[in-house]
Amino acid sequence: MSEVAVIGAGAWGTALALQCVRAGRAVTLWARDPARAGAIAQTRRNPRLPNAVLPDSVRVTAELPQADVALLAVPTAHLRHVAACVEAGVLVACCKGLDPETHALPLEVLAELHPATPACVLSGPNFAHEIAAGLPAAAVVAAADAGLRRRVIELVATDRFRLYGNDDPLGVQLCGAAKNVIAIAAGAVVGAGLGENARAALITRGVAELARLTAALGGRAETAMGLSGLGDLTLTCTGAASRNYSLGLAIGGGEHAAEVLSHRTTATEGAVAAPALVARAGDLDLPICRAVDALLADRITLAEAIAGLLARPRRDE
Repeated sequence: MSEVAVIGAGAWGTALALQCVRAGRAVTLWARDPARAGAIAQTRRNPRLPNAVLPDSVRVTAELPQADVALLAVPTAHLRHVAACVEAGVLVACCKGLDPETHALPLEVLAELHPATPACVLSGPNFAHEIAAGLPAAAVVAAADAGLRRRVIELVATDRFRLYGNDDPLGVQLCGAAKNVIAIAAGAVVGAGLGENARAALITRGVAELARLTAALGGRAETAMGLSGLGDLTLTCTGAASRNYSLGLAIGGGEHAAEVLSHRTTATEGAVAAPALVARAGDLDLPICRAVDALLADRITLAEAIAGLLARPRRDE
């Protein structure tokens, strides 16, 4: 049995495997496709993270391993199918978004599948290629159980990857889902040539939207000001490596969302999260998320989305 199993050999999973090695852990990296697992095991490189080299100590396999702790780094849309087969003492959701069918958050999916297994979520402003390179970064480990938070932090954290405990896992998950949707809007603003003032305004109102959403659904509004909220939102709305921001950038430049997404081999979580989040939020006032959902579904044009946001009634901040 491995000390740590990283489930999902995409860029993020590979980066997490490297981070766990730095933390001194015995690591197994799982890839769904046996051919891909074999290629990574032989070359010690993942084409999705080409500049990173996996040390020989990382075992790469297509057979789901048993582990003390499993870091689940698969897209949220595939979490239910994959997690059903995982056996571990602790489950850590390292994905952001909602199940597209049930609108469940990652920890809700895990609680349904493994009700007796402790679970937490790891989330924050982390680009995979920077974590893989060992550049300084921070994130949160969120769970109601303080002992569980400490255990996972001690297992994964290093001096250059600072992990903070957080006791609002619901808020952390909601922020992680919604920030990807807002990043699509930020990209569209820049792609349409509306300027940096407009992007700054959108990010700021996006934080308010995160806080409103989190508080309404049972989390804490202040979580929106932390690493999983403001921190991740800032990175995703400004970083060129963000798939959600780049989708918005393409839409702002006149491309069609479905066409852009059809050429991608990696998940753009905000495109999946937008309709699920809007459905879960009910009548809650989420103007940015609702505009993105309508835009992606071709119910409105980009010009109409922009006009609708700008025409909202004036009020105090």
